[in-house]
Amino acid sequence: MDPVYDISDNTGAFDENGNAIGDGIVDNPGDILFHKRTRTGQKDNYNLSLGFSATWSRPLDKKLQEQCKKAAAANIALMEQATANKRLDFEIARLKNCGELLKQGISFHPKSPYYSVCADVVVKDITYIKPHRHTIPSAPTSTSSMPSLEPGSHSHGRAEHLGAPLRTQPLFPSP
Repeated sequence: MDPVYDISDNTGAFDENGNAIGDGIVDNPGDILFHKRTRTGQKDNYNLSLGFSATWSRPLDKKLQEQCKKAAAANIALMEQATANKRLDFEIARLKNCGELLKQGISFHPKSPYYSVCADVVVKDITYIKPHRHTIPSAPTSTSSMPSLEPGSHSHGRAEHLGAPLRTQPLFPSP
């Protein structure tokens, strides 16, 4: 049963003759006038169903599908090569920097957690010579047994007068 509410609006305002008229507000809100029967249409319903569904599809254009697979494979290969190039650049930079530091005698302490960064770098056959100077002793003073070594003078003396030890031996051994 559904209730039917009173929605009458007969009072609250007056017309030009002074008669009571509605003002747009319900006069007795919430008052139930009567109850009416409401048909719901509900009844018992029993249903049992079983189902099975299967779908099979086949592309109509295999050429496009193969192109897509080739493009994906090429893109994956490109990304792998880019990663390998970056790794090679990193390793070469590490090798160069560690080598330069090792040539200068700079390295991490063996107990440092960063010692392993350059632990596998080996510097062999260093051909770099640090800038340095040699001192050349002044020429010995001339004596009577030594010829003059002044510029422009020529000595026809003996080889031992030049100051170096002299050994003579044949160029080719004799038979």
